[in-house]
Amino acid sequence: MTDRSAELTDIDGVPTLRFERRFPHPRERVWRAISDPAQMTAWFPAAVQAEPRPGAPMRFVFDDEAPADDGWDGEVLEVDPPRVFMFRWNRDVLRFELIADGDGCRLVFTHALGDGPAGRLGAARTAAGWDGCLTSLAAALDSGHAAPPPAGTGSVPAQWLSRAEAYVEKFGLGRGRVEPAGGPESAVALRFSRDLVWRPADAVWDVLTEGAALHIGERPPARATNPAVEPDPISELDAPRLLTYPVRRAGRPAGRVRWEIVADPQLGTRVDLTHTLPRDLDTHRAELLATWQVHLELFFAAVLGEIRCPWPQQRVAALIDTYR
Repeated sequence: MTDRSAELTDIDGVPTLRFERRFPHPRERVWRAISDPAQMTAWFPAAVQAEPRPGAPMRFVFDDEAPADDGWDGEVLEVDPPRVFMFRWNRDVLRFELIADGDGCRLVFTHALGDGPAGRLGAARTAAGWDGCLTSLAAALDSGHAAPPPAGTGSVPAQWLSRAEAYVEKFGLGRGRVEPAGGPESAVALRFSRDLVWRPADAVWDVLTEGAALHIGERPPARATNPAVEPDPISELDAPRLLTYPVRRAGRPAGRVRWEIVADPQLGTRVDLTHTLPRDLDTHRAELLATWQVHLELFFAAVLGEIRCPWPQQRVAALIDTYR
């Protein structure tokens, strides 16, 4: 099977992931594997309950959930054996198309992320997850059973973190943006948003603080700072949601850094980071954007169980030119 990484595009304004795989199996066999709920258990991330007809309700149940009588959270949209199977899962739309290809077939799978910018933010996590599912689908077709999950170290399976990071890079999801900042002392706001999968806010806060109890007027935790700034004492604190502190460069005021952890039961957890930058330091924005991007790359890995040292200054240097 030829394995290709996902593409992320906008279709009618909706961020959409696209995957393509070739299977050395007849289209009819692959059709049963992707549309029969009993066979989907070998590779699909949730147990599926549905009738194969357009308009039929669908239920998706994960291993750690109990089925609920009112838990119909999807709908069959199109069934055209053995060519097209399309359905809605909450606000997302998944479409599987099988195209005959010699003695096998090609699968074109698209996942329209129905939550707009929030869906796009989680696209790397979603793409990495589907890569694993499609690998299990191939194994199920080849041998009649799903491949065992890869052995992992830490809190995520092996290879998932590297796949997710590769997609963050490919889709540009780790990049900071520059926006006007209000107030007479600020020229710009450097803003970042990073998806943190489904980690609870308390767990993310513990990683940020390394388990320490924080207080206003004390030095911020080391994991919330980096070599580009000199932190002043904490000025605003609302655990496990908000941490703000002023910063300096070469002893001069250099704005304010704000960490905000946002947990959404439908979309997962994210961190929003903002560094407001005074007018006289605007010339340093490329360095600061690069530094905060790398900082959040390390934080993402730490939240998912991988602590990385030392500080990767070469990565920062490589990114600076991309922000100029």
